[in-house]
Formats: sequence, C-alpha cells, structure tokens
Amino acid sequence: MSHSYRDDQTLNASANPSFAEVLESRMSRRGLLKGAAAAAAVGSLPLAGCAASASRRDPAPGFAPVSISTADAVRVPQGYTAKVLYAWGDSVGHPSGSPAFRQDAANTAAEQALQAGMHHDGIHYFPLPYGSTSSNTGLLVMNHEYTDDGLLHSDGFADWSAEKVRKSQNAHGCSVVEVREKGGQWEVVRPSPFARRITAQTPMRVGGPAAGHALMKTAADATGMNVLGTFNNCAHGYTPWGTYLTCEENWDTYFINSGTLTDDHLRNGVSPKGRGYRWNEFDERFDAGKHPNEPNRHGWVVEFDPYNPQSQPVKRTALGRFSHEGAWPAKTADGRLVIYMGDDRVFEYIYKFVSRDRINSSDRNANASLLDHGTLYVAKFNDDGRGEWIPLVHGQGALTVANGFADQADVLVRTRAAADAAGATKMDRPEWIAVHPHTNEVYCTLTNNSQRGGKDRAGTDRANPRVNNVFGQIIRWRETGNDPAGLRFEWDLFAVAGDPQSTDAAQRGNIIGDAYGSPDGLWFDDSGLLWIQTDVSTSTLNKGAYERLGNNMMLAADVRSGLTKRFLTGPAGCEITGVVMTPDSRTMFVNIQHPGETSSERNDPKNPKVVSSWPDGAAGGRPRSATIVIRRDDGGLVGS
Repeated sequence: MSHSYRDDQTLNASANPSFAEVLESRMSRRGLLKGAAAAAAVGSLPLAGCAASASRRDPAPGFAPVSISTADAVRVPQGYTAKVLYAWGDSVGHPSGSPAFRQDAANTAAEQALQAGMHHDGIHYFPLPYGSTSSNTGLLVMNHEYTDDGLLHSDGFADWSAEKVRKSQNAHGCSVVEVREKGGQWEVVRPSPFARRITAQTPMRVGGPAAGHALMKTAADATGMNVLGTFNNCAHGYTPWGTYLTCEENWDTYFINSGTLTDDHLRNGVSPKGRGYRWNEFDERFDAGKHPNEPNRHGWVVEFDPYNPQSQPVKRTALGRFSHEGAWPAKTADGRLVIYMGDDRVFEYIYKFVSRDRINSSDRNANASLLDHGTLYVAKFNDDGRGEWIPLVHGQGALTVANGFADQADVLVRTRAAADAAGATKMDRPEWIAVHPHTNEVYCTLTNNSQRGGKDRAGTDRANPRVNNVFGQIIRWRETGNDPAGLRFEWDLFAVAGDPQSTDAAQRGNIIGDAYGSPDGLWFDDSGLLWIQTDVSTSTLNKGAYERLGNNMMLAADVRSGLTKRFLTGPAGCEITGVVMTPDSRTMFVNIQHPGETSSERNDPKNPKVVSSWPDGAAGGRPRSATIVIRRDDGGLVGS
C-alpha cells in the first residue's frame, strides 16, 4: 500500500502497441507457465515455525461469492463469520500495563506505546510454541503503516507539540500479540510475556554491508551502527527460522529538508516541506537539511524475533534501500534463502536477494546473520516473455567508481540509482509478491500507474501494456530450472484488472469471474489458492467505475483456470491489506486499514470528512483499523 503516493494523474496516450495486441501476445503464453502446476515443487518453503498443513484440498474457490458493496461493514460469504480481534488503541497485553482505548483520542503517547498502532498492514501467524503446528495458540505480528493525526489526537494538528509527535511515532511500527482460540472464539491473551510494541523510537542495530559506513553516520550516531525506530511499515515477510521482516515503505514522507536537497534525496522523494507529519518540529533528526545522512538509515527491511521480546531489531542493508512493499521468502534447490521485494512507487523495480549461505534448519540461532550476506538483483522483463536478474554488485556493469558508486555499501544505500544504471524495467508500482507453495511460480501485483505514457514519462512495454493504467495487473514468472536461485525467467500477465463496463477496451481487463481494480495484497494459502486484496483509491477512478467496483475487497483465484471469486468486501473508505491462516487452514486473519478514509491525506478534525464509523458503530465516533478473524460456521477449511 502506498498511502502518500497515490497515483492520481491522467496523462496523454501514446503511439505504443495497442493493448489488444499486447494482451493477446502475453496471454497466449499462459500455457507455458500453467504446465508448471503439475511439476514437483523445488525447495518449497513452509510457514515459519510450522510444517505445511496435511489437509490438502482442491485449490479452487468453493464459496458463493459476495456481491459488490458500498456498505460500512465487512461482508463475507454465507456460512462464514467475521469478528474484530485487535483494533487501533486496543491493549497489546504487555505485562507493564494495559491501557484502554479512549474514543475521545485522549490516550497519551506513553499509553499509545502499549496499544495497537494505527493502520494495520502486513500480518503473519507464528505458532506457539516455536516449532509446533499449533492452530489454536500463536503470535500475530503486524505492521502499523502510518498515522492519521486528525483521528489520533482529540484536536488533530492544533497546538502541535512534542507529546503529539511522540504519540504519532508510538502509533507506528509493529505489534506482537499472543492469540488463542477457546471454544471456537479467538481472543488476545492479556497479559502475555510475548506482547510487544515496536515504534519509531525503538533502538535498532544496522547489519550488512552498510553497517558502520560513512553514509550511515550522524551527529547522534558516530558509529553508523545504531538507529532509532522504524516507520511507514507496509507489507512484511518472514523467515524459515521464525523471525518477522517488517518493511519500510514511504519513509521519505516523514522528512523535510530545510537546506539543500542531495541527488539521493531527490531520487528518493525527500522534499523541502515533507508530507505533513511535522515530526521535524520536535525531533530534529527528521530535518535532512540539518542531518543529511538520517534518511539513509531508513528504507530497509528490518528483522526481529517475535519469540524473544528482548531481541533487538536489525536493519538488513544487504536487501537494499527503497520503498519496500514487502519481503517474501523462497528456498533455493541447494537450501539458500531468496527474498523477493517490490518497490512501491510508479516506474520503480522488482528485486530479489539470494543469500550466500544455506539455511540451518536445526539451529535457528545459526541464521542470525544470514540476511547480511548475499547478492541483490533487480529484474529486467524483456518483450519476448523472457527476463533476467541483474546483479547489483559494485564493480560489475555500470556500478563502478568511474560511474559514481564508491563501494558496495554505496550501491545498497542508493539502490534505486544502482537499478537505474543497471537498466532494470520500470514497473507500474510493484507491491505484494507471492510464491506458489507447490510450483515456485512467483506472482506480483502491479497496482496502477496513470502516469504511464504521459509527457516525459516512460511509455508502455509488454509487462506494463497500458497508458493511463488506473486498474493495474498481476505479473508472474517462472525461474530457470524452477529454482528461485535462477538468473533468468519466463513471464506472462496472469490477470489484467479493469472495469468490464468501460467504454475503453484497454480498461476492461480480462478477469474471469468477479472484476476488481488496483490489486495490492497477494497471498497463497497452503493449497495454492491465490488471495488478492485491492487498494482502489477514489482519486484514481472515475465515479462510475468506483461505484461499479464498490469498496475495497478480497478475492480468491484458481491460478490454473484464472477463475476469481469475491470473498470479502470492507467498510467504506477502507483498504484490505494483510492476510494469513493458521496451519490447519480453518482460521483466517485479515487486516482492515483506514476505514473512512477520503481523498484527503489525513483528515482535518475541523472538517473530518470521515465516511465510516467501523468497527464501533455510530456511538463509537472514530473509525479504527483492525484485525478480523474469519471462520466457516461449520469449522471447515476457509475458501474451500
């Protein structure tokens, strides 16, 4: 999800190949990848801390789809029930205290540090104890992407203060909550020794090639080894040894620059005025004019151990610095770890990291620095349906001292510039990535890009075939030898989203079944059923298309046939983001983000324009992001 960089410009068409030509060419190759569905899995990766479920089922959506909705409610298929589990302001269950949420937003910054943060995003379930396959006791770990200060504070930005900045910082980061099922009902365990909040003030260590580098040093940290906090965490990842990967996306929006913008500030979006968070007014490190290296310390993948509440998070610089949407794992044929990543900004790139060392499956502690050593690659999608991974390694190709790259740390701090120099393919906002659990095919949502083909902007190509692309598509590829370590791949477009009633043929898409726009979240369950979540912004669609597609939704797709069914619709103004199941596939956790959001960036308390009162109803007043639990009423497998 890219809250601060919604793509809302409608620009000129171009003389590139017609959409019909491109679509026919690309979709005619689907059989090439579909054949992999019958192939034996190579290095398939089970959920961290648990084995794959023994209850196999046909990977086709077996429920009756729900209709399009604009209601201020969560709607699921007949025979299913959805209940709120953990909403913004709910106690995390920390042993030191459990402050209750106040609907008047009068909770203090210190209380917010012990409560659920705002705007839930990527989520993962870790069974308890570690190494088990428990489906009734576990840890839920999730990101809290950003804050809406018009809702966070009782009087919004009025009388802005250090206390309000600290409360906003404490509403960012991550939650670790212990959850359990009793008598068919799920609850948060309070208190719990595992309960934890990670915020924009949590001390973190720097790992990998950029640790201690001059570009990471600041007045407050002469070592370049210690950073305060993580923020604007979007999607996520996990490792086979049971750690969580939280991913820093639009970190640049929190900075201003009162001095001179550097080339790297410009390339990464740091601006003179920032995007309105105003942290710099009481936390000077967020003024890049005074502290030009502070932005270099953000934009990374951060690893921490949810099973150890005392563990210190580590920023893994070997995985590159950009607007990380997430970090999705796969395992190579020889036992090394691959992390796939998208850079969620228009015309940015798709990456993968391949570890140098093999995963140690018998000693989780032996993997403590595995993500610090390996090779980062960026993808090039050729028009012939083939592609390659280009290594971002200092001294190779254009990444030389003569071209301005001093060393490997410089390459990683300036990952976007390195990918530019390497000649990677500019994509239509790469967001979530999902790896098929049996075939190792990789799917990536390209959410939208209305600037494609515009003035002074890149034109279309076979992977990004539409100008003014307001609906997005899902691309997929198969690595050489069906091994995630491969350096070449074959690709096609799995789905092209759109409005079936559009008068423009290029905007109708090709969805088989229930239509959708702006695919964002993406996740495979254990059977191979693909779950798709949408982030349709009212600013990207005309009113008619928005009304026809309805609120944001979650769908399930059979990747063999392409048949897609709508499983869930969310409250007014929300985004559906983050989904995971218990190992037995009988409980699903889904995050509902920013219910009530309008086209304004953050609601003005004097003119709030809030269109939702979910989940507390009209009596509650303030809409709250929340994690919901979805189960079949008969206790069966979700989605079947």
